[in-house]
Amino acid sequence: MLLETHGLTANYGQFRALFGVDIAVAEGECIAIIGANGAGKSTLMRSITGVIRNEPGMVLHRGTPIGALSSAEIMKRGIAMVPEGRRLFPSLTVEENLLIGGQARQVPGPWSLESIYGLFPILRERRKNSGTALSGGQQQMVAIGRALMSNPELLLCDEISLGLAPVVIRDIYAVLPRIREGGAAIVVVEQDIGKALAVADRVYCMMEGRVTLVAKPADVTREAIHAAYFGEAA
Repeated sequence: MLLETHGLTANYGQFRALFGVDIAVAEGECIAIIGANGAGKSTLMRSITGVIRNEPGMVLHRGTPIGALSSAEIMKRGIAMVPEGRRLFPSLTVEENLLIGGQARQVPGPWSLESIYGLFPILRERRKNSGTALSGGQQQMVAIGRALMSNPELLLCDEISLGLAPVVIRDIYAVLPRIREGGAAIVVVEQDIGKALAVADRVYCMMEGRVTLVAKPADVTREAIHAAYFGEAA
C-alpha cells in the first residue's frame, strides 16, 4: 500500500477526535472519505500530513512509519495537501503561489507551471493577479496546482467543493482523472456523497471519529450510507 493508517488516534488537548482509524490507499487509487461535519475527516487529513503528530507506526508510507514526522518531511516524501479553505498567500501572485509548491519538493514529474496552466487555462490569464483576488473556484484551482507542483504521489483534497457553485465543482472534479493519469493517488474528503461516489474506487464513511463503512461505490446502498453517516437506519 502507498499509505496506511493503523489504529490512528488524534487529540485536541483533552478532546479525542479520532478513535482507532484504519484506512489504506493503493498506488494510483482514488478513495473518498465522507461524513457529516465533526466526523473527523479533516482531523484525519491533518494527522496524515503531520499537522497533528502521532505515534510513528500509526501512519505508514510505503511501509515506513511516518506518524511522528513534520509536515515538511511528509511533503518531501510525496504527500501533498489541498487544504480546506485554500489558504493561498495573499501577498503573492497566482504564479508565485504555484512556484512555492514546486520549491517544497523538487523532483521530476509530470507537473510544472506549463502543465498546471494546461490543466487550468484561466490561471495563465490571471497569473499576475494576487492569488486571493480571484473567484473562489479559481482560488481552488491555484490551491490544487500548488500541491501538484510538488509532483506528489499522493494528493489529499480536503473539501475541495466547499462553498463553490455547482458548475465550478463540476469543472474541479473533471480534472481529477487527469491528475490520476499523471500517476498520483488521490484522497478526496467530501460532504457531497454523490460527487464522492462518482470519482472513488472505494469510499470510507466516518462518524464521530470512527470509520463506520468501507465499500466500493457500486456495492454500497443508500440505506447503508445513511446508517454509516448518521448512525441510524434510513
